[in-house]
Amino acid sequence: MSDLPFTLDQLRILKAIAAEGSFKRAADSLYVSQPAVSLQVQNLERQLAVPLFDRGGRRAQLTEAGHLLLDYGDRILALCQETCRAIEDLQNLQGGTLVIGASQTTGTYLMPRLIGLFRQAYPDVAVQLHVHSTRRTCWSVVNGQVDLAIIGGEIPLELQAALDVTAYAEDELALILPKSHPFAELKVIQREDLYKLSFITLDAQSTIRKVIDQILGRGNIDPRLLKIEMELNSIEAIKNAVQSGLGVAFVSTSAIEKELELGSLKQVKIENVEIKRILSLILNPNRYRSKAAEIFIAEILPQFKTLEFDLPTFTPHKGDAASLLSMTSTATP
Repeated sequence: MSDLPFTLDQLRILKAIAAEGSFKRAADSLYVSQPAVSLQVQNLERQLAVPLFDRGGRRAQLTEAGHLLLDYGDRILALCQETCRAIEDLQNLQGGTLVIGASQTTGTYLMPRLIGLFRQAYPDVAVQLHVHSTRRTCWSVVNGQVDLAIIGGEIPLELQAALDVTAYAEDELALILPKSHPFAELKVIQREDLYKLSFITLDAQSTIRKVIDQILGRGNIDPRLLKIEMELNSIEAIKNAVQSGLGVAFVSTSAIEKELELGSLKQVKIENVEIKRILSLILNPNRYRSKAAEIFIAEILPQFKTLEFDLPTFTPHKGDAASLLSMTSTATP
């Protein structure tokens, strides 16, 4: 059998150029010289007998052959990383790396606490947390870039068959107000009161925004009639805007624990309407699962319900995509 026409280093360089858009930035990211990167690409193109880059523009653009090699190269490099993790497992958690993915709110407010618990018990295992959108996180699990992930949104239809999804716990979305708001001293408001409020929201394409709109609709509240004062791109920005008296908002209860304790924000319930979503554990059943990942799932994830914030009790179960969003309302039609 003849030697392979490429090396792992060449695949890494190809991936870096595609990600950075230029040979120079790719060289900088890999801590090598630009001539060294150019030479490796020239050698790779000569060995494969096809051009991999269209050099006509200012940005390095992959040719069709380049895209094909990058696709397979990503899988090869992911498998190499998986092999290294499997070998590291032989050291019985005396080293190695656990890579966890999470969607935005979950990754920002929940996962750091759980990772802290894991690190206390297994200090020799390095932990990486990748926080991205639900869609991108799901793709990371499918591609083997992360070992496991916790998400709060819908699994993309094209990925459902490739993932092992376990509905894990409920996350309540709370209506928050500035402490100076006339409703701030109330425990419960009527659904009609929502139309009198000025809302601060995430953009209309965000997962949480879609969940809220669906649940409000089931509670006989028309989200199209709500007054949207502004749209922001992060939960922290929304909290700050509410604290400044610019409006009200729906956010995860896990994101406002400190603010409620300090009294800088107020939470009010809506009569006969609960807004909840399902947090789900996603895994790739066809990938090697490290001991670190198994221990995190078995020992750390059950502590979701015993942290300082209280997630409602929820019995884990397998479910299809429809079960991943909890659209709960006790309102009568």
